[in-house]
Amino acid sequence: MDAAFGLYIGLMSGTSLDGVDAVLAEFGSSPPKLKAAYHIPYPRDLSQRLLSLQRTGFDELHQSALISTEITHLYHRAVEAVLDKSGVMAESVIAVGCHGQTIRHNPHNGYTVQLGNPALLAELSNIRVVADFRSRDVAAGGQGAPLVPAFHEAAFRLPEVHRIILNVGGIANVTNLKPGTLTEGFDTGPGNMLLDAWIQKQTGKAFDEGGNWASSGNFIPDLLEALSSHPFFSLMPPKSCGREQFNIDWLEGYLLGSELAQDIQATLLELSVRTIASAIESWCGNPDELVICGGGAHNTALLKRLSALLPQARVTKSDALGIRSDRVEALAFAWLARQTLLGLPGNVPRVTGAKGERILGAIYPG
Repeated sequence: MDAAFGLYIGLMSGTSLDGVDAVLAEFGSSPPKLKAAYHIPYPRDLSQRLLSLQRTGFDELHQSALISTEITHLYHRAVEAVLDKSGVMAESVIAVGCHGQTIRHNPHNGYTVQLGNPALLAELSNIRVVADFRSRDVAAGGQGAPLVPAFHEAAFRLPEVHRIILNVGGIANVTNLKPGTLTEGFDTGPGNMLLDAWIQKQTGKAFDEGGNWASSGNFIPDLLEALSSHPFFSLMPPKSCGREQFNIDWLEGYLLGSELAQDIQATLLELSVRTIASAIESWCGNPDELVICGGGAHNTALLKRLSALLPQARVTKSDALGIRSDRVEALAFAWLARQTLLGLPGNVPRVTGAKGERILGAIYPG
């Protein structure tokens, strides 16, 4: 089976801890043709157990192993779902690219941890699995993240348009596709992560649909200034972040207790959009287009504020470029699996800070 042409499955479960996104894609044309997509939400108790593993706790090694197996069964369900939706047999798929579920991201200490059991997934699906994409980049001195800019470059670069791809997941990251320059990219800070955490704690809802709750409040200038003082925002790229830097405990350390809950939500929305816009202005220049993907693409209030803060850019979703906004990341890991099998690099050293291009991922035969 020629690895360059054919069917791949991509699996992504991100820092939002909301579930598993799966796509079945056919490579051989540009852009790749999506055959099927599927989303499996995480049960609430699984999300909470994953959240608890973000910090040291009792019996965490055992719990991590158990959750890795549990998540892998969800991955297998997602694989079966996209195969069933498309009518494709497992033996027709070249490989599954599986990101895994990040619970720790600490590249400055030489490690990043994604839960999942790729050997079990290969056994269950009878399909070759490529996983553990971040470790080789970290071993080469890189951040191991973000990894999607390599795919953004392949899928979205145009020779005469300065285009920035903004992925708004739990963490937001940008890919700078400026004509005549090398691709750059980095994490800008929190995307949905704090917004989701605050609304879940206050209302029990998983997310702020459309940004409506944030829109019902008014941002608090002093709180916004305090949150914006986090040293991550002033770091030069390459840089990446996670729950280690931005979490509910960090937020609550700045609260007085007298604030209205919806005003805090409005402040968190303003924190996300202002740090995104500031990062673009500082490190990317003035783009012609800002193309948004990830879960944040559904937050109407977020898109409206970004348009106001970056008036020179045409703000749109990746849907307008032929790839639905909530499928880009999963498709990226299908593409990265293909890169691995072709013996081609999957990182962008200017993005991650690695010493050079590296072939990423470990291969588990089906």
